[in-house]
Amino acid sequence: MHIFAPCPRGLEELLVAELNAFGMTQVEQVGGGVRARATQESLYRSNLHSRYASRILVRLAVGAYQKEEDLYQMARKIAWHQWFDVSQSFKVATTAVKSPLRSLDFATLRIKDAVCDRFRADRGGRPNVNTDQPDQRIQLFLTETSATLYIDSSGNPLWQRGYRGAAGAAPLKENLAAGILALAGWNDTDEAGQPLYENYLDPMCGSGTIVIEAAWMRANMAPGLNRRFACERWLDADRSLWTKLRAEARASIRPLPPQTIFASDMHPGAIAATRRHLEQVGLSDVVTLDQADFIGRGAPATRGLLVSNPPYGVRLSEQEELQAEYPEWGRTLKQQFTGWTAAFFTADLELPKGLGLKPRRRFPLKNGALECRLFVIDLVAGFHRKQKPTDS
Repeated sequence: MHIFAPCPRGLEELLVAELNAFGMTQVEQVGGGVRARATQESLYRSNLHSRYASRILVRLAVGAYQKEEDLYQMARKIAWHQWFDVSQSFKVATTAVKSPLRSLDFATLRIKDAVCDRFRADRGGRPNVNTDQPDQRIQLFLTETSATLYIDSSGNPLWQRGYRGAAGAAPLKENLAAGILALAGWNDTDEAGQPLYENYLDPMCGSGTIVIEAAWMRANMAPGLNRRFACERWLDADRSLWTKLRAEARASIRPLPPQTIFASDMHPGAIAATRRHLEQVGLSDVVTLDQADFIGRGAPATRGLLVSNPPYGVRLSEQEELQAEYPEWGRTLKQQFTGWTAAFFTADLELPKGLGLKPRRRFPLKNGALECRLFVIDLVAGFHRKQKPTDS
């Protein structure tokens, strides 16, 4: 199978390494994702284990087009009944870059018509369309001259780990949170193969997205273990293989050392949300959670990794209020966290200047359409004003 795995921009290299590890071949990085060749097993493994992919799309057709009728004919040639049956619902979504078509909605409708017409011809009936929670998702991607049709093997996006309700979307998607942790060095090991950072802290944890990803990464917890995937309902689905892969994933989970993962926030609502999510994923006894203001708080250990996504005001007055706190954050880091590494993910590109600290690394990332940076700062006594930052 030819697949395309989209991911947040800036995480493509991480995703390349993942898909290679899962057994995919001809793995190629492109802007906003990765192309590869997959077997059934590597497709299943990637859905179950990928921390960075947003979806795993299987390519069904690609070709030139000029008008909507060309798209209809392309979709009409696909034997959809070999993928799913009339009892399953489906949805078609379209994305485009410089497409000459005047209406993407009409293009989407023509793909839907083609799927239904092919089902009627082959099976004498058609599946229902469900735009909310379909069993199967079909993706159309248009450039100026070419069209590509995919079937989505994931179903709900992979950043939905299965512990949040439908209305519980986080400001920071889980796969981006995992990428931030990896870029900050949470996966790094020393020469003996031991974790470079034993202790972790998120002092502005919000609803707990980053801290849960940190705990799962350290525990080697497959992020898709608590959910299901659309490819499990494909007609050629191998249920025994899924049973085997899930059993292997459960067996590979490592116990976490006590008192090594910490989270805090000054807002009671954030603490309540984090506590609820920790309970849902069984991490209440693993993560030490406190209500505390970051300003003036002490480090929970002599050395570790601090990773956080600080609040960023939408209104100018909110931004100015937050920026006024940056010098106090900087003083807390210098006085309380010597020996630690701090990583801040933010849309405020002036954050390091406000902290009075110079980053060792700057990673350009996007949170949706928002331009952001991950600033990684080594808090070494006497060195924070001498370090020369290097860009990445």
